[in-house]
Amino acid sequence: MDHLRNDKTTFLLNETLICTDKPSGMVLLDFVRYHQHLKGTKIGCREGDCGACTLLIGELSGDKLRYRSATSCLTALGNIHLKHVVTVEGLNGEGLNPLQQAICEEGGTQCGFCTPGFIVSMAGLCLGDGELTYQHARAAVDGNICRCTGYKSIERALLRVTELLQGKAAATDRLAFLVDLGILPPYFRKIRQRLDELSESHFLREGGRFLGGGTDLYVQQHEAMVNMDIQFLNKQERLKGIWQEGQQCMIGASATVTDLMESSVIQSAFSGFDQYARLISSTPIRNIATIAGNFVNASPIGDLTVFFLALDAKLWLSDGRSIRELPLRSFYLGYKQLNKRPEEYIERISFALPGPDEHFHFEKVSKRTCLDIASVNTAMLIRVKGERVEDAHISAGGVGPVPAYLEHASAMLKGQPLGEGIILACIKRACTEIAPISDARGTADYKSLLLGQLIKAHFLTLFPALQAKQLLET
Repeated sequence: MDHLRNDKTTFLLNETLICTDKPSGMVLLDFVRYHQHLKGTKIGCREGDCGACTLLIGELSGDKLRYRSATSCLTALGNIHLKHVVTVEGLNGEGLNPLQQAICEEGGTQCGFCTPGFIVSMAGLCLGDGELTYQHARAAVDGNICRCTGYKSIERALLRVTELLQGKAAATDRLAFLVDLGILPPYFRKIRQRLDELSESHFLREGGRFLGGGTDLYVQQHEAMVNMDIQFLNKQERLKGIWQEGQQCMIGASATVTDLMESSVIQSAFSGFDQYARLISSTPIRNIATIAGNFVNASPIGDLTVFFLALDAKLWLSDGRSIRELPLRSFYLGYKQLNKRPEEYIERISFALPGPDEHFHFEKVSKRTCLDIASVNTAMLIRVKGERVEDAHISAGGVGPVPAYLEHASAMLKGQPLGEGIILACIKRACTEIAPISDARGTADYKSLLLGQLIKAHFLTLFPALQAKQLLET
């Protein structure tokens, strides 16, 4: 059994047991490079944009060992306590492995700066669940940027890898198969057992500021976070999971965007959720960013916030002794001002699952399709029986100091026959509830116009039979 010491951040780094007293708020990137001298992991943007610092993080979930890619520049040491961290060096064997071979033979590397991140993301793809396709492969590297080689050679390498694994990995023990194939080195066979032996009694001292994934805090407050006392919320089991209670969906505050994408409850409720989720950041960010963190961040353009505002979601706020419920729409008092006491944190999010007559749609416009913040985003949940609207909830981001629930525009739809007239009136009313400003993502006039167009898109997508000549012309 690996030797344990109390009050240290303890984890497996490749095949080495690490037990460190470095600040638990230090980012994993700095620990790996400056204290373990593993320089394959590169320092790029330090904002989660470029993917040069991508690592794999393995965690036991029940009896399953699950690996996900993550941006190490935004990952606190405390958040990898009792987990397995894999750098690009940890994928090396004798000679080039098939991932490295594919990149080299297809001309997928030039200066080489971004290559380690691509290799790690490709390994994460191989370690994932289910059948591998070329579309999955492209999605796995959506957080990795190459500035000099061009993407066609990298795409050819991805195609080679998926062809190598096609039809094989899903029918056998995935990890064992990858070791036999040489994609993973042999030490991976013992990782599950070694993680089992790392006891939860090996505690990490906590206190102070609450931290979920850290994907925003470390961009905004890196220097302060490194030496701050931190309470790591993702270690609390009661804050994890996504489940159904009656007609309510319950989401633990530490659930990530990827958890939402993998949830059978969410997939059943929203047939287009994968499409929506892929508009939110990138795979390595979605793997660590928490839903509650998106809410508390209070960004006026928070994608998940806008999504759940339209679902009329409720927050369960805890101070460690008692819990109070609060509608998400009442959580924002002003720019970055929350209806929350300092000692409170979000424990759970709940919302009513859409019924058979309810329809949901999410829209986002940004300068880049992936890994970008919105100019404007909006969501709508609407219940229609026959040709009449029974209920509606519309939300919008990027058009004011806080994520907006468009109360008056939503209310005026209720009881109205579904048609062009009421939709245009709804858009006109929505524009009276917003206060956009001009910035790098567009002028105030552009954002107002864009919101109107996206509201039209909600209706045209959900109700394709709608006679919409006037909507298309205006």
